Amino acid sequence: MTACYLIADVTVTDPERMAAYRVWSTRAMAEHGAEILVRGGAIEVLEGTWSPSRLVLLRFASREAAQAFYRSETYSHARTLRENAGVMRMVIADGVEPAPPAA
Repeated sequence: MTACYLIADVTVTDPERMAAYRVWSTRAMAEHGAEILVRGGAIEVLEGTWSPSRLVLLRFASREAAQAFYRSETYSHARTLRENAGVMRMVIADGVEPAPPAA
């Protein structure tokens, strides 16, 4: 099974509302087995014009798990709390199959 990654580029305009969103989104992540790889932190642009202010990178066991997270009741509630708290750009992307161990 190939892992799937959720990548979000977040611009926060209302930190208080975004904090409430984070509580519920964290619950949804736990419910759906998300592994948090990146959640905020320093960003250094190396090439191009993309300049995100906050990045989130989650790993799920599969595309179906990532989709179930996004469509879940818990995350749906989180999204309603996030309204007018910022701008969210989010994608999911399949990972690559791990290479077989060297013989």
